[in-house]
Amino acid sequence: MTTSAQTVAVPARARTATATATVRRKQGFQHGGWFVAPFLALFALFVIWPLLRGVYLSFTDANISGDGASFIGLDNYREAFQDEMMWDALGHSAYFTLLVVPCITVLAFLLAMLAHHIEHGKWLWRLCFFAPFLLPSTVAANMWQWLFTQGIGLFNHTLGIDTPWLTDKSYAMLAIVIQTLWWTVGFSFLLYLAALQGIPAHLYEAAKLDGANAWHRTVHITLPLLRNITGLVIALQILASLQLFDQAVVMMDFGPGPELSTRSFVQYTLEQGFTSYRVGYASAMSIIFFVLIAVVALARMWLLRTREEGTR
Repeated sequence: MTTSAQTVAVPARARTATATATVRRKQGFQHGGWFVAPFLALFALFVIWPLLRGVYLSFTDANISGDGASFIGLDNYREAFQDEMMWDALGHSAYFTLLVVPCITVLAFLLAMLAHHIEHGKWLWRLCFFAPFLLPSTVAANMWQWLFTQGIGLFNHTLGIDTPWLTDKSYAMLAIVIQTLWWTVGFSFLLYLAALQGIPAHLYEAAKLDGANAWHRTVHITLPLLRNITGLVIALQILASLQLFDQAVVMMDFGPGPELSTRSFVQYTLEQGFTSYRVGYASAMSIIFFVLIAVVALARMWLLRTREEGTR
């Protein structure tokens, strides 16, 4: 009898524990929901609703006043895919991305290695490398616009050259790339520095005992352990570089640059919406760009997942 009673009591206690845990989860969700609700409300108001509104407008011929919009189906998308100027603007954004991403990745890694291994004044080096990232985009762009100005710019004067950085299409995009490297490398530098500080010191000590020099330790220990951070830096820089706008617009005096050589996709979209007053067409271009960004982000997630599964 005692054994039977114990056998019945055990499932009863298990059911009671399960019920108690369920109640606690519900209570925790209810209490936690009040903390999450303000964020969800703002996210829905400023992200979800504008996105849905943009999708709707992309199927209309809406103008900037918002009056008299009529449904035109996929006409805006058909026009966008046949718009040579849109493809040129997208090509400029892609070209800028191809120049910036590898340079920032390598430069950030080298600066992080320097700041990590230097013996004296580490705080000063870290401050110097990261400080430009704290500047607003307009301040950084205006400063480099003056540095690149032909005739009076400090850049040409110091190097003893007279290159028309901002007025020649052969140099305009390069000038924006140089400014962007100086301005944004601090963020990637900080990611690399944090990752370097997380590498166990005993790995390097063991490698030294085995006779590995600094180059071998970097290639066989540092770089493999920074692989995930490198992937993150590349993904973030691709997403940021494709959205090139503010530094290019400010450095080119709010224009598209010499012979439209620095007009980015975002700038062309804004021109269609706020200069040509074609909000519907600009919305269609924005949705196309959103899909492109989403594809890049999803490709990064897929590659990361594939790599993790391959290492298991």
